[in-house]
Amino acid sequence: FVPPYILEAVAKSTDVEESRVACQNTLKHTTANAQHRREVCTKAHVQLLSPTEFARQIYDCQGSDTLPGTLVRSEGETGVKDRQVNNTYEGFGIVRNFFQQVFGRNSLDDNGLALLGSESPEGYNNAFWNGNINQMVFGDGDHIAFDYLTDSLDVIGHELSHGFVQYSSPLDYYKQSGALNESCADIFGFMAEQWHTKQTCDKADWDLGQTLFPVAFTGSALRTLKAGKAYTNDPVFGTDPQPKHMDNLYTGNSDGGGVHINSGSPNHAFYLAAKALGGYSWEKAAKVWYKTMTSGRIPVDCDFATFAAVAVDVAGAGVRGDGG
Repeated sequence: FVPPYILEAVAKSTDVEESRVACQNTLKHTTANAQHRREVCTKAHVQLLSPTEFARQIYDCQGSDTLPGTLVRSEGETGVKDRQVNNTYEGFGIVRNFFQQVFGRNSLDDNGLALLGSESPEGYNNAFWNGNINQMVFGDGDHIAFDYLTDSLDVIGHELSHGFVQYSSPLDYYKQSGALNESCADIFGFMAEQWHTKQTCDKADWDLGQTLFPVAFTGSALRTLKAGKAYTNDPVFGTDPQPKHMDNLYTGNSDGGGVHINSGSPNHAFYLAAKALGGYSWEKAAKVWYKTMTSGRIPVDCDFATFAAVAVDVAGAGVRGDGG
């Protein structure tokens, strides 16, 4: 969820050794996880397992890097004295219900996949979906530059939506296809939050990751789907690098060719579509994005133009099918 360029900025700017080291260590793991995600997606990992009854299992790593950790809460059990465990459990339920009630999808794989989550050791400044073992991992943050990742429903929704991408149209985690992977995770994660809070397109703030930063942060959020920047000339983070137009795409090699940067363009395209259609985003624009991702027409190395063409065709078919 937290891009490499944010972790790099903190590691270079902070005068607090503990936070600097935490960001450096998180950055190393984030880089390795990006490679793992690419390997999983390029294997076209859309395999249906035998149907299972939906279940949530939340683990606590208790200071260890070994997954999954100690089981602390299972499906149907009451809350425990750990807000992050309970946030993960409840967040999983919200995202599961969003996919089920809005799209009729049975968990991330449409086959009842159990949702497993681990609370990682303190000092890990990120969250990630591990597609090799179908499990979420949430950092507790270093409590200096970042705080608990599970305090944000859009973080939980974003990472689980990487699982949806993996099981619908696996997108190579590199360049434009990787940016589409990140964008779909942003869009579906954000819509899960909108759906839960019953926000209309006009009332939603269209920002992600608002709760992650200290009060000294001068921006509105980590990312925004709206036009403009989420932050500008922040003393630590600088200016949001995400483009909102194809003319301004990042063309370098960092961040897997800009998977967290260029995702700003398809994110903004969704925002414009949702705002134009109005009402609730999950009732109109979301249906187009979901049908596009489950159409079987999105190649693993899909670029923005291909995705847009399929989405337009899907939208037209939907209108014709509704008698419009």
